[in-house]
Amino acid sequence: MNLNDLQNISSQFKNSQKMPVLFLGHGSPMNAIEENQFVLGFRNMAKEIPKPNAILCISAHWYTDGTKVTAMKTPKTIHDFGGFPQALFDVQYPAPGNPELAHETAELLKPVLVEEDHSWGLDHGAWSVIKHMYPNADIPVIQLSIDYTKPPQYHFDLAKKLDKLREKGILIIGSGNIVHNLRLIDWRNIDTVGAGWDWAIEARELTNNWLLDGNFQNLIDYHKQGTSIRYAIPTPDHYLPLLYSLGLKSKSEDLVLFNDDLIGGSLSMTSVRIG
Repeated sequence: MNLNDLQNISSQFKNSQKMPVLFLGHGSPMNAIEENQFVLGFRNMAKEIPKPNAILCISAHWYTDGTKVTAMKTPKTIHDFGGFPQALFDVQYPAPGNPELAHETAELLKPVLVEEDHSWGLDHGAWSVIKHMYPNADIPVIQLSIDYTKPPQYHFDLAKKLDKLREKGILIIGSGNIVHNLRLIDWRNIDTVGAGWDWAIEARELTNNWLLDGNFQNLIDYHKQGTSIRYAIPTPDHYLPLLYSLGLKSKSEDLVLFNDDLIGGSLSMTSVRIG
């Protein structure tokens, strides 16, 4: 980052204590309108951290060829799902965007070419969890897409370039799920908290241990970690947001888990706070 970038960020946001970083297991879109222990976990986390000046969210549901950042003033609420009750489609989360922050984010990520996007908005990976944390929709939210052409190490390293934003009161959130295999959902236990197939229980234990031990290289090289992890992460889209959050952790920062439960046999709601 050059001096001009720092000055531009400083003109928007005053210096703050370094903001934490979150990874939120967002689970079913129904969490947006249901009352359960997980949405309570999101609300409680918002009470534990400083109120941000803005939010940068990396969602599993914006998976693109190349990297993009939302740069509109008023992002739309995207209902990117089907087969759910009308009440879920009626939800709107009218948080403002921040074109200036989007531009500075693109500058920070150079030499990666980041497209400033005016067509996406806020998908449910973002709004379904942020609405519980900040229900007044009064905090600007931008989204950064995940380039599906790049390997895991690339995403972990790219995140490090965003660190300066944390000193300006900007909350960075990765939103996905660590264990996420919808093809193997146990529909008989879809609402049973703690229900997990043997492989899902093992994958959760392995990934939690690596998180708490700071063994991030095993998490980056997840595809090398055996059968249970292959079942847990059949596709990388919901997993890669975790690597963005982990890439921002300094050695001196604490890492804690919350909402750490399996549901439906093959889905974990495990969430992470860094700092």
